[in-house]
Amino acid sequence: MIRQKSETASPSPALPSREDILAFIAREREAMSKSGHAGKIGKREIARAFGIKGADRVELKRLIGELESEGALERRGKRLTRPGFLPAVVLADITGRDRDGELIAVPAEWNADELGPAPRILVHAPRRPRPGEPLPGVGDRALIRAEPDRDAGPDEPPYAGRVVKLLSRARGRIIGVLRIAENGAARLEPVEKKQAGRELVIAAEDRGEAGDGDLVAVDLLGKGRYGQPRARVRERLGSLSSEKAISLIALRTHGIPDEFRAEALAEAAQAKTASLDHREDWRKLPLVTIDPPDAKDHDDAVFAEPDESPDNDGGFVVTVAIADVAYYVRPHSALDKDALERGNSVYFPDRVVPMLPERISNDLCSLRPNEDRPALAVRMRITAKGRKLDYTFHRIMMRSKAKLNYAQAQEAIDGRPDATCAPLMESVLTPLYHAYQAADHARELRAPLDLELPERKILLKPDGTVDRVVVPPRLATHRLIEEFMILANVAAAEVLEDNRQTLIYRAHDEPSREKVAALSEFLATIGVKLAKGQVLRPSHFNVILARVRGMEHENIVNEIILRTQAQAEYTHENYGHFGLNLRRYAHFTSPIRRYADLVVHRALIRALKFGPGAMADTGAGELAEVAARISGAERRAMAAERETVDRLIAAHLADQIGARFSARISGVTRAGLFVRLLDTGADGFVPAATLGREYYRYDESAHALTASGSGESYRLGDMIEVKLVEAAPIAGALRFEVAGSSARRSATPAGKRLFAGRTRAEKKKKQRRK
Repeated sequence: MIRQKSETASPSPALPSREDILAFIAREREAMSKSGHAGKIGKREIARAFGIKGADRVELKRLIGELESEGALERRGKRLTRPGFLPAVVLADITGRDRDGELIAVPAEWNADELGPAPRILVHAPRRPRPGEPLPGVGDRALIRAEPDRDAGPDEPPYAGRVVKLLSRARGRIIGVLRIAENGAARLEPVEKKQAGRELVIAAEDRGEAGDGDLVAVDLLGKGRYGQPRARVRERLGSLSSEKAISLIALRTHGIPDEFRAEALAEAAQAKTASLDHREDWRKLPLVTIDPPDAKDHDDAVFAEPDESPDNDGGFVVTVAIADVAYYVRPHSALDKDALERGNSVYFPDRVVPMLPERISNDLCSLRPNEDRPALAVRMRITAKGRKLDYTFHRIMMRSKAKLNYAQAQEAIDGRPDATCAPLMESVLTPLYHAYQAADHARELRAPLDLELPERKILLKPDGTVDRVVVPPRLATHRLIEEFMILANVAAAEVLEDNRQTLIYRAHDEPSREKVAALSEFLATIGVKLAKGQVLRPSHFNVILARVRGMEHENIVNEIILRTQAQAEYTHENYGHFGLNLRRYAHFTSPIRRYADLVVHRALIRALKFGPGAMADTGAGELAEVAARISGAERRAMAAERETVDRLIAAHLADQIGARFSARISGVTRAGLFVRLLDTGADGFVPAATLGREYYRYDESAHALTASGSGESYRLGDMIEVKLVEAAPIAGALRFEVAGSSARRSATPAGKRLFAGRTRAEKKKKQRRK
């Protein structure tokens, strides 16, 4: 039966008012917060709620666009929300108490410049605390399930919630290094950059068992006889005379666990190798691992071959196999609890703090050559142009054919194979590279964000001090592995969605309007225009990056565009990945070192009925808690890794006071200039007070400090010569001064452009002057 269109169309309902739309979104978000349900509120949901169809949808889209432009609505991918609206589960810091003694918390990550003051959360105490469970207190960081409090008065917290998980206890202490002079006088050298130069006096009776050079935590005691602040050692955290001392500071400062509980170690020791039960036997498939030369765990292997199917002429079958960690680390086990607490492995120049014990990460799950290992594999068919046709997932037993490193594989692809690679050229490496060329073609069409930021690597001497800093070359083999991993990650997200299985996404929001506006202002000062008035895509940034490629300020433009981007996160809600230009994305390929990948593995095992190790019954609310927790752990690890590099470099330069270095201005504030040394990548600060006798005015839009008299200007991206004045290795802080007149001449003179030509606004301004 063919349905005929009615001659008279039914009248469309009136469009909702702006207030109706905002009220609807607020109600839906509140309902989701209470239920923990992961839902989407977008244009389609609004249209459905108000019965809007046909041409009226265009008018609805215009109305929503106006609300976004005015800041009344905020977009996250295809989701709409009220600005400043908190998610169902939020990472928060408990900052104080109200008049009734109830705890008050605020979001740990909140952009006050864009969103205004952080909303307060009234934290309800648990009705029945578990025996032995610590109660939250002021200064603690916790995961809080929050929802709008409709009964809150004008001056009361707009949210109320309860603590789901206490993540870290209050830091009512200062961490530093104990220094004891020959006369017995003791002082504390703080490890925080903000406290660098501030020393605390510690009396002999307040030292406890701590000795000279020990890393300690102290309590403040007030001021002594001569006004100096005093402290008492509360805990000895370790000795800085030992190896790996610098990374120890970051571990203790950030509360990163580096020892596994006895129960977890016992589970790892008792684990038995996996059998062929519930698995396909793929041991004859010549999969290979390609990793850095110093890698100890190998969790991914690859293989590719031409697709002989008649419907895919010139195409390939790409196989990605990932270590089956879920078989050994079961939900709610001791191993699982320790892994979740860590969230990910942490990589320092002098040590690795693994997410899982070495028995699991470096042995049972590491895809060593010529050894049987369990894995989850995805077999993907791609066309000659790299388009993914279809894919299938499998639970397998594999045997890696070879362990290769990136440079070794690149040499082979370039026609210089060594003894290990030579037998693999025809059957493994050549097809792999041809398949990568196809996938790379599809990547270019997809046009992800194409930032080129050199990654420096610190090489250490045997004693743990810095030998040199190198920039490893970016090889085609790096991109080969990355592209195949992205294909596998997308396939994992797609198959789980198709099977209606909950999962944790790796999401990356588009940049905020405020950050894009600030970027546009900066680009205008160097004669570059950022397209406006259209849907923002990574390709818009790529056009700018292509324009500055090979020019003097290529690095700084790359860096500013990077700062403009939102921070990627783990979430139970999918709003796409802006940087990769993907609608859906999940982390599947590194379960040895990332808990999110382990969750995705368990979800795949459950959805595809692969046997033991499947995800337990998990609601959206629980997944939201896990996602928030591991996102916080990821940021904690990044901060610890960055601070450790700063401390190592500061120690390396400590005996070069007075030396001069070539540097680039990497940041400009009213207080002074942040600079980055060209040879080591070390970051330091030049106080504005040391720039000269003139007063320097801060121009935020131009990212510059300009002298009020001469007009001399120091701008973001300028090359200058600096002199090292002070180094604080324990805090990782470096202070510089601009070195002499030659350096001043390299700074941008007032009015000089980094690019030839003037902006349209400047031309009009010049004409008006005439």
